[in-house]
Order: sequence, then structure tokens, then C-alpha cells
Amino acid sequence: MSAATDTKQERINLRLEQGAKQVLERAACFEGKTVSSFILTSALAYAEKTIDAHETMRLNRQDSEAFFNALVKPVRLNKRLAAALKEHEQRVTSK
Repeated sequence: MSAATDTKQERINLRLEQGAKQVLERAACFEGKTVSSFILTSALAYAEKTIDAHETMRLNRQDSEAFFNALVKPVRLNKRLAAALKEHEQRVTSK
């Protein structure tokens, strides 16, 4: 759909205390936005930040080097690990 024909069809309702509503109205006024627009842009920004915090791994230098080294060094299979991988392939992958 193009932006011109894309309509907002989803809705979220919330109940809040009068003081909270007044704070939102005041903040929206400072930003030159409607209360709905202010709430939406603020909530979306916070949602993006929350998602980023949960989906992004940040490592310090020591941990990032350990992680990189674990990726680049080949795994040495011992007999038990090789047997477990073979069993896994037979049970799961072949189905």
C-alpha cells in the first residue's frame, strides 16, 4: 500500500489518572503535537530501545575476543561429541 492510501486501523485505549493526562497534554503542547501523536512517538521510541536492548549483544573487549576466537577456531570432536552429533542427525535431521 502507498502512504497515501495506508490508513490507521489499529487502536489502543488506555485509562489513566487526571494528573498523568495533564502531564501528557503539557508535554505534547511543548512538542507541538497532539496527545495521540506524542504518546505514539514516545512509545515507539521506547519500544525500539527496549527491543534493541533485548536483541543486541554487547560485549567488552575481553569477552568479544573470546567470542571471536570461539568462532574462528575449529571444534575438536571427541568420540562422545561425535556420537551425540550422529545420534542427533539420525533422530532429528532425518525426519
